[in-house]
Amino acid sequence: MELRSALLTASLMCLPVLPALAQTSAPPAAAPTATVPVPATKRVTCLATTASLKGQDKRDQLQLCLAQARVDCLKQAIDQKIVGEARKSAIKTCMGGDAPESQ
Repeated sequence: MELRSALLTASLMCLPVLPALAQTSAPPAAAPTATVPVPATKRVTCLATTASLKGQDKRDQLQLCLAQARVDCLKQAIDQKIVGEARKSAIKTCMGGDAPESQ
């Protein structure tokens, strides 16, 4: 009698494990479609890095970050020898949209 109750207890303990084992052995139905990562623009990066700040600190750090990003984009355009309207367009594209005009 004790052997029967031991077997019954052991088999009941294995029941919750069986569905998990059955799921891992089944092949996937379809591969998920791969999403193409969108590169973060300099503007988005600046907004993300200052998200935890508040008030004047946030405004100051955002302004500094955007100014540094614009300088980086300008250096890139100079290295590529882009001039005139094409340079303005290249900087806006590099910054990630409509860059604020410098004053």
